[in-house]
Amino acid sequence: MNNCISNRTICLLISGILLASVFSSCKTTQQVVDHKDLSYLYNPTKSPINPRYVVTNNTDDASVLSVRFSINDLFFSEANPQGVSTAQVMLTVKLWSMTQAKALTDTAVVNLSIIKETGKQEYIYEVPLKVEKGNEYLAEVKILDRLRLIVSQSFIQFNTLSYTNRYNFRVVGHFDKNELFTPVLRLDEYINLVYSHGHIDSLFISFYKPFREVPDPPSMLLPEKTLDYEPMKMVALPYSDTLPMMFPKEGIYLCSIDRNIKDGFTFLNLGSTYPRLTNPAVMIEPLAYLASQDELAELKSAAKPKAALDAFWIKCGGNVDKSRELIRIYYTRVLYSNYYFTSYKEGWRTERGMIYIIYGPPDKVYKTTDGESWGYKKPIVRSKWSGRFAVKDSYLYFNFKRRENNFSDNDYYLSRSETLITFWDKAIASWRKGIVFRLDNPKDI
Repeated sequence: MNNCISNRTICLLISGILLASVFSSCKTTQQVVDHKDLSYLYNPTKSPINPRYVVTNNTDDASVLSVRFSINDLFFSEANPQGVSTAQVMLTVKLWSMTQAKALTDTAVVNLSIIKETGKQEYIYEVPLKVEKGNEYLAEVKILDRLRLIVSQSFIQFNTLSYTNRYNFRVVGHFDKNELFTPVLRLDEYINLVYSHGHIDSLFISFYKPFREVPDPPSMLLPEKTLDYEPMKMVALPYSDTLPMMFPKEGIYLCSIDRNIKDGFTFLNLGSTYPRLTNPAVMIEPLAYLASQDELAELKSAAKPKAALDAFWIKCGGNVDKSRELIRIYYTRVLYSNYYFTSYKEGWRTERGMIYIIYGPPDKVYKTTDGESWGYKKPIVRSKWSGRFAVKDSYLYFNFKRRENNFSDNDYYLSRSETLITFWDKAIASWRKGIVFRLDNPKDI
C-alpha cells in the first residue's frame, strides 16, 4: 500500500464522479442519479467490482480490515511507462462509531498499483483501523477503479463488544496460510483458526445439524423459522493456532473459547456442490418457491430425479428451448443468492434469497445500520399537462431487518405486514406459465 493522497483531493474526485447526472430518453424530463441507491451491490451486471471483506480485532485499540479482490474484479492495463500489466485502485475507508451517535472515528486512503502475477487469482490488502473497546462500528468502503472510473461502495459492520465473538478470530488455510474470506469451507479443506486476544488452552466446537427449512411466502404473516435448537455434540480440543481442522459433515460448527459461551467463530459445511447446484437432487430443493408440497414430494421421491426435474420445467416453459432459459435464469439467481445472502444457511433459503429468486435483482436498495429496503419498479405511470409528459416512478418495497445472530453477521428477516401487497401469487403464476416475472410486465401476462 503506497502513495496516499490528501482526503480533500479524494473527496473532490469521488464526489465529481458520483455527482454525474443521467438524462432520460424523454426530452422534457431530466432524472438525477439516486446516490443512495446501492442496487448494484446485488446485481453483478451493474458493477464489475465485488470484493470480499473481513474485519479482525487485533488489540483493544486496533482492528484490521482485509480486502480481497479476485482477478475478475480488477482491470489490468499495460498503458503505463513500465509497460507492465497493472491495475490502479484507490481504496477509501470511513469508520463510524454507531455507539457514539455515528461519530466519524477514523479514515484511511490507500492507492494500490496492483501488478498482475501469472496464475494469481486473488489479491489481498489490509487497512489498519483505530478502534475503542466496547463499540459497534460501521466501515464505509469506497473503491475507485482509476482506469475505468468505476466506483463501488460497501458497508461492513463489526464490533469490539467482547473478546469472544467472531471478530476476534482470523482464519487461514492450513497449507498455504492465505486468509479466508468466507466461513463456508470446501470439501476436505484444512484450516487454522487464529485467536487474536492472548493465549487460550482449549477450543470448544459445537456441532449443529444443517438448517433445511425455507421461509414462508412474503404474503403470509408468519415469523421466519430460526436456528433455535441445541447443538448435537460438543468437542473440546487443545488449542493451537497451527492446529489443522477440517469439518467433513454437513452442518454448522461454532468454535468458542469457553464451554459455556454461545459465541465465537462459525464454520459452515453446506455440501459438496455449494454454492452451485450441479445435480438434480440439489436442484429440486429450491423449487420449494414454485412447486406445491405434493409436486415437491413427487420430485424428491422420483426414481429418475433428472427426468422428473426436466418434466417440471418443460411443463412450465411449454418447450425445451424456453425451459432451458427458465432454468438458466432461475438457478443463476439461486447461485447469486448463495453468494450474497448466505448466513448460517444457504443464501437461497433466506428471505432475501426468496425475494431475489422470484422477483430478480432489486431496482433500488437502501441500506441502514438496522437493515435494508428493496424496491421493485411498478409499471410506469405517465400524465400529460400543458403539452408535457411527466413520468412518475412507483416501487414495491420489501424491508429487511438485521438480526443479531451468534452464527452470522449476515442474518436478515423480512418485515411482514397485512398492508404489504407482494403480488406473490401473480409472480408464481408467471413463472409457472414460462414467463420470468417482472413487476412492470404487461398486465396480460
